[in-house]
Amino acid sequence: MAQRPLADKYFRWVMVVTTYIAVLVYGVLLIQWFHLSPVTAWVDSAVHILLLSAKVSIITQNLAYYRPAKGKYIFVLSYSTVLSAIWLAITYWLLRLIFPQERGYTEWLNEAMPVHFIVAWLVITAMGVKALVWYDMAEQKEEGQRREAAERLSREAELYKLRQQLQPHFLFNSLNSINALIAIRPQQAREMVLKLSDFLRGTLKREDQHWIPLPEELQYLQWYLDIEKVRFGHRLSTEVKSTPESELLQMPPMLLQPVVENAIKFGLYDTTDAITITIAAWQQDDMLYVQVKNPYDSALQQPNRGTGFGLSSIRRRLYLLFARHDLLETSSDQHIFTTLIKVPQTYDKSHNN
Repeated sequence: MAQRPLADKYFRWVMVVTTYIAVLVYGVLLIQWFHLSPVTAWVDSAVHILLLSAKVSIITQNLAYYRPAKGKYIFVLSYSTVLSAIWLAITYWLLRLIFPQERGYTEWLNEAMPVHFIVAWLVITAMGVKALVWYDMAEQKEEGQRREAAERLSREAELYKLRQQLQPHFLFNSLNSINALIAIRPQQAREMVLKLSDFLRGTLKREDQHWIPLPEELQYLQWYLDIEKVRFGHRLSTEVKSTPESELLQMPPMLLQPVVENAIKFGLYDTTDAITITIAAWQQDDMLYVQVKNPYDSALQQPNRGTGFGLSSIRRRLYLLFARHDLLETSSDQHIFTTLIKVPQTYDKSHNN
């Protein structure tokens, strides 16, 4: 299991500070309560506390690398018992080696062994449980971050796929129109090629952008409309209006083109009359509103069929970005089909290129 650097740093810092304090406190207690000589008390305190600190460090470091999937706390209790026994044996042997002639201290040391063992077991166990909880929390946090990163990558991949699926449909239509214009209106065919080139160049520039200002999106939309106006001539006209406040707001790129394409499809394809598509943008609270209106002939078509791939892809994109289903609304009234897009201004600025 991978080591947790932040948790290890935390425990090392805690162990160093706690060890210094414990040596001082225990040394003072030995002098005041048990009337040991200062040299004996400080040596006893240093040996006990430093070795105990080493055992605590061992259990916390081991738990950083290995924690059983089941029976974690039983493992910690058993491990701390073994470490306490080893600690007691080493400290007893070492202190007897350092003070072989001090009979009174040796007797006191023998009598204090059960107390030393209990205290050591409590300390090692407490720090082991604390380390176990800390490392589990750190692992859960990292797992959550990995899951969030995976979900973000999946969401971005789906967003990219949705954006890419819109282009071939429009490109095929444009190429078919150019092919039809070459023989009868070559000048318009050349004009359409140039406008299509500008449109695709703008698309490439926006491939890696997650958010763009509204004026840029409207400029991109104008390139698209210029192409469509070459196709349909005087039959297609547009009105684009935006308030000064809304022009400071951001939105996902290439969000309006499918809406306008949908408006052209259901406004022009089944009629020979001229139509006007109205596009309006304004700000309300912390929300950017963009409304697209197009006329339709109710006798020839059902406008609700327009919520096909184009509009459904927008709805899906908005949901992936904001986890809301109410950001795309469509309605029809008196032969006018209206699409309303709402873009909350709570985007991730780190993705704003």
